[in-house]
Amino acid sequence: MRPKPRPRLRPRPPEPSGARRLARRHPGALLALFLCSTGGALAALALPAALGHTVDRLVDGGPVPWAGLLLCAVLTLAETGFDAGAAVLTTSTGARLTAHLRTRTTARVLAAEPRRALAVPTGDLTARLTARTADAATAPVTAAGAVAGVLLPLGAIVGLFVIDPWTAAAFLLGAPLLVALLHTFTRRTADAGADYQRAQSVIAHRLTEALDGADTIRAARTGAREYRRILEPLTTLAAHGRRTWAVYGRAAGQSALLLPLLMLLVLAVGGLRLHAGAIGVGDLVAASRYAALAVGIGSLTGALGALARSRVAARTLDPLLTLDPLPHEGLGPVPGGPGHLELRDVGVVQDGKQDGNQEGKQDGKQDGMQGGEPLLNGEPDRKPLLTGVHLTVPGGTSLAVVGRSGSGKSVFAAVVGRLLDPDTGTVLLDGVPLTAMDPALLRPEIAYAFARPALPGTTVEDTIAFGPWTAGPAAVREGARAARADGFVGLLPYGYATPLTDAPLSGGERQRLGLARAFAHPGRLLILDDALSGLDTVTEHHVRRALDERAGRCTRVIVAHRLSSAARADRVLWLEDGRVRATGPHEELWADPEYRAVFRTETDEAEETAEADEEPGAGADGALPRARTEVEAR
Repeated sequence: MRPKPRPRLRPRPPEPSGARRLARRHPGALLALFLCSTGGALAALALPAALGHTVDRLVDGGPVPWAGLLLCAVLTLAETGFDAGAAVLTTSTGARLTAHLRTRTTARVLAAEPRRALAVPTGDLTARLTARTADAATAPVTAAGAVAGVLLPLGAIVGLFVIDPWTAAAFLLGAPLLVALLHTFTRRTADAGADYQRAQSVIAHRLTEALDGADTIRAARTGAREYRRILEPLTTLAAHGRRTWAVYGRAAGQSALLLPLLMLLVLAVGGLRLHAGAIGVGDLVAASRYAALAVGIGSLTGALGALARSRVAARTLDPLLTLDPLPHEGLGPVPGGPGHLELRDVGVVQDGKQDGNQEGKQDGKQDGMQGGEPLLNGEPDRKPLLTGVHLTVPGGTSLAVVGRSGSGKSVFAAVVGRLLDPDTGTVLLDGVPLTAMDPALLRPEIAYAFARPALPGTTVEDTIAFGPWTAGPAAVREGARAARADGFVGLLPYGYATPLTDAPLSGGERQRLGLARAFAHPGRLLILDDALSGLDTVTEHHVRRALDERAGRCTRVIVAHRLSSAARADRVLWLEDGRVRATGPHEELWADPEYRAVFRTETDEAEETAEADEEPGAGADGALPRARTEVEAR
């Protein structure tokens, strides 16, 4: 018996992506980093005073101050050790926070209603889940480590005041210029970083589009044009990159000019005070060391730049982390239900703003795309995908969903499995509305197979076992046999243990692995979204037999393009422009010539056109094409 996931009665509220929330994940590590940074800074601040006192003892001509020399050595070692510990903690804690933020953001995207999650183009979404999370996760680590960057210059200024107020005043003369430099650097870095990230997102989106359509590009021989289109934003990206480095270079150049002048001014005033007898040689040595630490405030530019990038990255993650999860009322499916499916006045409207490139969409379109670019601005083009669908599917029966390209078949399949919530109407499974069920309890009851399935996992067995629960070896092999995948899997170098990277798979073999995954996770509802399109006739026949064996135990919804799939179903749903054109047994619908025309292949239509050219008067339902189709139906 498969394990049931623990119910979650209410979806979690949206979570901001602030540094404070991230800091709560690993407070111990961040505290240790803070202590190491602080310890290193305190050791560095104590060292000039100890060194100055030791120098004074040596100048006075007394015995060698071994205690002072030992203290200087201990402080040096302490500073080095604390800095090394801070470096290790910075790297390890940053990696763990990045992993956590990526996991949390990905979970939010997967838990949300797909139309909301995919409003961000795929390439941009990938960039946010990878590079942006890494940038955003550095904020707590950078803040904890930046304590030393603030403590050192402030403590050094205090040290200068203790040694000699006039020396400290000399340094403070140039401090306003240094503060203004840091403020300008931070603001310009944030602006340049935001523009750079936007350009990166455009390139990532175009590259993802090209990879998805690689076969089309290859067939059309438009690779060079696509290459230029993908890389066209590189000009803008390069400009923003040069702008970023120009900001860094300008800040570095100004710092290189300002900081030595401040050092020179402090040393000059200290030398004058030494000549006047106000301070000793040891005090001058300490003052020079403190001046070096004080001008080290310029090292804050790196930390400020990282914090600016983190803030920009966090803003791009906020729309994902605040996605509303699928709402529910904490209900679960009726125990032991037969899979009775009911749709009441279901309607779906797609915004042109949204990407809509969900898995399984095989109708030759990507909603929300125009000319290959996401419609992220402007007025949405609201498009009805389903309208007023009333339907009842008795439990344990099979339903074939047919229609021309763009008729709404894949949208229907997404709605009945709650990959998509309808804008109007209700979908019920065994009398319980899908929107009232906890997704964690609903998902194990619904198995999906797609025309282009994703294959997660390391090995072939992993990808078949992947699902709401991890299928055991026996279920994996039974699912592979039902999908007729066991034959080619047995020919792989290591069988089911073969890494997917070492398993060259055709489109039909990928489909069979997706079918095997669905068969290995039996529920009360099985949805095949054009998942038989890449199979040969013999393999399809065996898979249909496996589907028929589940009659009475599982309700099967099959998005069909082939006549044979519709002919074997208990009932056919004929969609046209998102509306129900007709429902009923295939034999009854076959009497309608327009229904028969749905299954005509392009070859049939080409032959029919040729015959029409040769024989004037031959219509769209000529004798030869109709006879061929009727033979296929038999």
